[in-house]
Amino acid sequence: MSRLPVVAIVGRPNVGKSTFVNRVLRRRAAVVEEKPGVTRDRREFKAEWNGRDFLIVDTGGWAVGGDELTEGIRGQAETALGGADLVVFVADATTVFTEDDRAIARLVQASDLPCILVANKADGPSVEADLDHLWTLGLGEPKPVSALHGRNVGDLLDEMVASLPAEIDGDGSDESPRATLSIIGRPNVGKSTLLNKLLGSERVLVSPVPGTTRDPIDAIVDLDGLSVKLYDTAGIRRPSRVDEDTEFYSVIRAREALEQSDVVLFLVDATEGVTHQEQRLAEEISKAGAGVVVVLNKWDIADEEAKLWVEDGVGDRLAFISWAPVLRMSALTGARIKRIGPAVSAVMEARRMRIPTPELNRLIRSLQDAHPPPVRKGRRPKILYSVQAGTEPPTIVLFVRGGSIGPDYLRFLEGRLRVEYEFLGSPIRLIPRTRAKGDRRG
Repeated sequence: MSRLPVVAIVGRPNVGKSTFVNRVLRRRAAVVEEKPGVTRDRREFKAEWNGRDFLIVDTGGWAVGGDELTEGIRGQAETALGGADLVVFVADATTVFTEDDRAIARLVQASDLPCILVANKADGPSVEADLDHLWTLGLGEPKPVSALHGRNVGDLLDEMVASLPAEIDGDGSDESPRATLSIIGRPNVGKSTLLNKLLGSERVLVSPVPGTTRDPIDAIVDLDGLSVKLYDTAGIRRPSRVDEDTEFYSVIRAREALEQSDVVLFLVDATEGVTHQEQRLAEEISKAGAGVVVVLNKWDIADEEAKLWVEDGVGDRLAFISWAPVLRMSALTGARIKRIGPAVSAVMEARRMRIPTPELNRLIRSLQDAHPPPVRKGRRPKILYSVQAGTEPPTIVLFVRGGSIGPDYLRFLEGRLRVEYEFLGSPIRLIPRTRAKGDRRG
C-alpha cells in the first residue's frame, strides 16, 4: 500500500500558519486568533489541490527558550518535521525576521527536506517589494501570499503539489477505522495523557496548565483488535466560562467531534469527583446519541475515602447515564488501560443491536398490559404498534392512539428494555408517534 505525502507547516508564533491551513482546506478547521500560542499540538488534515491528495500538518509556533509549555509546543513542531516530505516555512512579510526565524531555518536546513519559504501577510505589491531580508534565511526565494485574503495562494499550492514526491510506500495496512471514539471531559482531567498512552507516543502536548488542548486531535489506534479513530478534545466548559474567542471555537470543535462519535470515553477526575459540569456533559453526550464509557481517571492517587465518594457520585449525580460501564484506571501509569478496548467493543455491539419487530411488540404489549400509560389530559393513550427504526443508537418508534405518552412512561419502557436486552453503554431513543384520528390500523 502507499501513503499520502506529508506537508509540514512550520514557523514562529502568530505568523498565520493556521490561517494558511484553513485557506488550503477551504474551511475553518484550525483555531485561529490574533495572538501567539493558539495552536499547541500538531494536527493533520487531508487536503487536495488539482486532483492531488496530501496531508497537511499544522504545528504550534516554534520559539526559542520559554517555559515548559513552550518547550512542548516546540517539540511537537520538531516531531512534525521528522515525518514530513515537504516543509512550508511561514514567515511574516510585514516584520523583520527574528532569532526564532533563524533557528527554524537552521532546523529545516539540517533536516535536508525540500522547503518552500512563504512570506505571509503580503496583502499588496508594496509589501512584495520589501522581502529582501527574508532571502538571508538561506531557504531560497520567499513566496509572497496573503493567507487571510487568498492572495497568491493558488500559485503557491501549484508549487507545493509540484514539489511533492509520488505516493510513498506505507506499512501495508488499509483497514479503515471501524468506530469513532472521542475523549470528553472538563479541562485538565487527563484526556491528552490518555490519548498519548493509547498511542504509545507523545502525539498530543500534555501540560498541567488547564486548556492546553485547543483543537480536537485525531489519530488512528488499535484497541484490542478494534481499529478506531480517536479524538482528544479541548475540555468543554460551560458557556459562561468561555470568555475567549479561542476557547469558544474549541468548545464548538469538541461538540462537533462529539456529534460524530460512535462512543465517548467520558473522563472524570477520581480525586475531585463528579461536578455539576460533568452532569451537564453527561446530558449533552446522551443527547448526541453516542455510546458512553465512564472513566474514573487518576484512580491510583485517590485515597479510599475519595474513591467511595466518587463512586457514590457516579451512581447519584450521573444517573442520567447510569447504563454506561464504569472503568477505574490511571492514564498516566497505564494501570487498567487495557480494559478500554473490550468496553468500547461491548458498547459498539449494543449500539448495533436490533430487536425483531414481533419480539419487540410482544414485550411492549406485555408491559403496557401490566402497567398502562398514565392518563394525560383526561385520556389514556395506547401503544398500537412498535418498530425499531434504526441503530447507532437503537431507535424505537411507538405508534400511539388516544392521547400522548409522557417522558415518565418512556423512561419506564427504556428501563424495562434494558432489563431484557444488553444495551450496555448505549442510549435508546424512544419516539412516540400519534396516530391520526380515524386511523384504525393496529
